[in-house]
Amino acid sequence: MLRHRQTDLDQMDFKQKAEEKKMSMSKNIARLAVTAGLTAALSFGGVMAPVTMAFADGTPVATTIGNVTIKDDDYAGTTFKGIKIFSATVTQDQTSPNVWDSTDEKTLSDIKWASDEVRDAVTGEFNSDTTDPSKPNNINDAAAWAKWIKTKTEAEYEAGTNQTTNLNVGTTLDRIAKALEKVTATNATTGWKTSTDGKFNDLPAGYWLFVTDQPGSTKSTNKTNGNDDAFTSPIFTIVGGADVNAEPKKSVPKVTKAVMDDKGDKFVTDVNKTVFTAANKAADSASEQLIKYQLAGTVASNINTYKKYSYTFTDELPCTMVPNLNGNNPVVEVKIDNSVVDPACYSATYAPGKSTNTLIVSFENLKEAKDTHGTSINVDGSSTVYVNYEAKLDAGKINADMLGKAQVNNVMLTYSNNPHTDGTGTTVEHPAYDYTYGIDVTKVGSNDETKGLKGVEFTLQEQGDTNKFIMANGVKTTDGAKAKLTTDDSGKINVVGLDEGTYVLTEVTPAPGYNNSAANGVTFTIKRDLNQNGGDVIPSADSAINAASGVVKNNSATASTGKLSFTIVDQKGTGLPLTGLNGVTFTWIAGGAVLCIGVAHLIRSRKQAEESEQE
Repeated sequence: MLRHRQTDLDQMDFKQKAEEKKMSMSKNIARLAVTAGLTAALSFGGVMAPVTMAFADGTPVATTIGNVTIKDDDYAGTTFKGIKIFSATVTQDQTSPNVWDSTDEKTLSDIKWASDEVRDAVTGEFNSDTTDPSKPNNINDAAAWAKWIKTKTEAEYEAGTNQTTNLNVGTTLDRIAKALEKVTATNATTGWKTSTDGKFNDLPAGYWLFVTDQPGSTKSTNKTNGNDDAFTSPIFTIVGGADVNAEPKKSVPKVTKAVMDDKGDKFVTDVNKTVFTAANKAADSASEQLIKYQLAGTVASNINTYKKYSYTFTDELPCTMVPNLNGNNPVVEVKIDNSVVDPACYSATYAPGKSTNTLIVSFENLKEAKDTHGTSINVDGSSTVYVNYEAKLDAGKINADMLGKAQVNNVMLTYSNNPHTDGTGTTVEHPAYDYTYGIDVTKVGSNDETKGLKGVEFTLQEQGDTNKFIMANGVKTTDGAKAKLTTDDSGKINVVGLDEGTYVLTEVTPAPGYNNSAANGVTFTIKRDLNQNGGDVIPSADSAINAASGVVKNNSATASTGKLSFTIVDQKGTGLPLTGLNGVTFTWIAGGAVLCIGVAHLIRSRKQAEESEQE
């Protein structure tokens, strides 16, 4: 019956055979058998390419079974499902017995619906398309529907399709895949197969759809520290003849967090690196100093298959750190590639907690993002989304125990991972680190360098910043009196929340009986090598400590995790030498005698004056 429907095709075939009389009769007969009836070549991307009349050098052989392998080395736990759409006899050239010519195009004949469930799902998907006069009227005419699908797909993909084609949302094949994924039938005999390793052997020949059944994960058993796989864009292929070796048509988004060194102006300083590969995971800062952070994430390579693509950054800051806020809302700038996104297209929230503070930036549908001028932003598989913001160490939360230890920030991305449902996946957490430092200074006297001097007052300034003083919590102020640092009972001052850099510690008030040896200041430098992996940081003990001779105790400078320590020595006050009559004792006696004589003379003089007045 199909042969009668293809009169023009058969006439073309016979004409071609007549023109190619030099070919062997056996090959012509084989070709004739192959092309009898409705034949179509279906590509990896699902497009049924035009019927080919060109003869290969090999021998065409019909087959009724085939093998498919979908290889996904990154997500071994991902399972796949195969759904047969059309049953057919598949023919392809063999270069030798049982050796298929994989370069030769496959053809199908005797096309039938694989099952009633498939037929109803496919044809039912297009019931509402009442304005398309080319749509077949008979739902049982599988060949007519195959031809219609081919024609529609060719119009939708003018450049053609191949095994890497990601289907655009709403196209004919995408709608077919979405409809078939909803079908609950699982009868393997009619073409519903699942595989835990991506291998499908001895499948009935025909036109098949392969989709992700269950996405795998690289997360550990407690579901942390890993990525969730994404669903592949639908894979349409012909089963039969040469084995089909496919790869999932998807990519899992990746995310990173970068921090900018306060002495730089870029998150990426190496032109050969990207924000994902550059050494930008660590910085250091002072108390209440805002430093710049950047969250960056990619999107699925098959985002064009999604109608709605949700996308959320979840950034967990340590409790010691807060973002720059406008009221209760974080101040952020969001960009897609080079375009600044209109804040109306996303939400940005901040929630403080006991152990972590959480910043969330979320798109309900990234594909609907617009720039600040209201122009739609093109989001494709190569797009990168950025969130820029500033954060600071909370002076009220900094203590000596956290000096030199990474203040860990973790970002995680939640993304749509199924183009045909609302399913989501999450990425592994990616950290960035902030460090801060401190000093431990001991004040002693030259007469006893083992005993600290109490009550000695200092001021601390960053070199070159003469108008501001640093308090014990690392915060800067213009009030020098407020920022005075006073030694405790053990002769110590401790300052936390310092950035790397050079500082001047100046003695303001010495201990009673001691000279101010550090009145001109002790200059010291906190110098370090940052760890990009979050390890502890120990400042260099060789950092320069400059002062007048004898002011800093020899070999007292030491470095420990996050802290630089040294000892300042004040010289004991010196008394002047006295001679004769036991010195000071004689002076007090002589002075007292003179005072007594003067008082007696004054009393006698007043008495005489009173007697004279009475006379």
